[in-house]
Amino acid sequence: MDLTLDRMAAFFKRHGQPSFPVLHVVGTNGKGSTATILAGLLQAHGLRVGLSVSPHFVSLRERVLVDGCMLPEETWARLGARVFQEGEGLGLTYFEVLTALSVLAFEETGCDVAVMEAGLGGRFDATNVLTPALTVFTPIGMDHMHVLGDTLTEIAADKAGAMRPGGLAVSAPQEPEAWGVLEERAAEIGAELVPAEAVLYYSRDNGRVQPGPHAQYGKRAVRPMTELFLALHGAHQETNARTALAAFHVWAASLRLPVQEDACREALAGAFIPGRMQLVADEPGLPRTLVLDGGHNAHGLAALRDSLAAEGLRPAAVIFGCLRDKPLADMLPLVKEIAQGAEPEASGAPIYAVGVPTCPRALAPMELAHMLGCGSAPDVHWGLERLKAVQGPVLVCGSLYLLGEFYTKHPRLLDRAHCAGGLRRTQP
Repeated sequence: MDLTLDRMAAFFKRHGQPSFPVLHVVGTNGKGSTATILAGLLQAHGLRVGLSVSPHFVSLRERVLVDGCMLPEETWARLGARVFQEGEGLGLTYFEVLTALSVLAFEETGCDVAVMEAGLGGRFDATNVLTPALTVFTPIGMDHMHVLGDTLTEIAADKAGAMRPGGLAVSAPQEPEAWGVLEERAAEIGAELVPAEAVLYYSRDNGRVQPGPHAQYGKRAVRPMTELFLALHGAHQETNARTALAAFHVWAASLRLPVQEDACREALAGAFIPGRMQLVADEPGLPRTLVLDGGHNAHGLAALRDSLAAEGLRPAAVIFGCLRDKPLADMLPLVKEIAQGAEPEASGAPIYAVGVPTCPRALAPMELAHMLGCGSAPDVHWGLERLKAVQGPVLVCGSLYLLGEFYTKHPRLLDRAHCAGGLRRTQP
């Protein structure tokens, strides 16, 4: 992989830097969720918001949203042609083309602000050629080691490269090793690095926001808020929502933009991200209850395990597929823990290893089944057909590519209207 910003720098030298501010979301886990919640907060406050996220499940157009909506196909095609015209001779990569297209789209549609999710790493990611008004770090963990490095320190160092001299950054809680790297880099370049928990506390259970120790007074003061109930399943989404809320408050303070409690409430209640502990109920042709989660590394699977326990959901069966370049030694024990549930003395749910026929990097079903000591199925559709009559939740997890296979046959489930939605929580 050719890690350089030269091609993107050349493109934007020709095109010019975007006039709208960019909020750059970098990390290993929770990037898409945090970026989506942050975009929702901005939109609820009356701003026109561009959102660039990855990957997509069915259509490339899922990656570039304006006020939560995909671009029309004709607009996508026209802007794509412009990127190739303006980038002629630069040899832009796949992700670089998509990044450039998103900027053109946000300019053309008059976006007030853009939330850009980094694709891989930070220092040499295509999005890092843009000068961010704010860098937002989600939890950093072990992933993409073949590119970013074999240790948490190396991975964190690459992601820390997204910060700018004299810039501003907000971070989710990190492992001490990763936090130390971020702090050191911020000190080196004179950037301000603010822990999200120092800005505010947020409880998904009671929907309350309270000011953190750094935001009880002054220009970044946070007002207490109530009934901010998050429509996303999963205990880990509390961290993502807190990070997004903290980032929004910090950026709003820099603009003197008033934070409106009703708007924050609306944004969290309306949050929807397919494939992140997504619950589907009573969908024709599928098991009665389905849980879809794209966690594709040990950190993501651990969050899924904890979230299932917190929600009181014990899978009746698990369909698992993953890519061979993932940290399998750390992931596979977690899959077994998820199947076992919170009751060690009880018999665990059956696991079915499946392939992802459209992805050459995926492990073959029989190979994966041998590693897990479980049954196998050719693909997710075959597995779900076999489990249609199962009483209890059927969990599909392990890879976003696996979920992409699922959504190809069930694209309507990419729309919140056809899903079980979030748990409606009430204040105790």
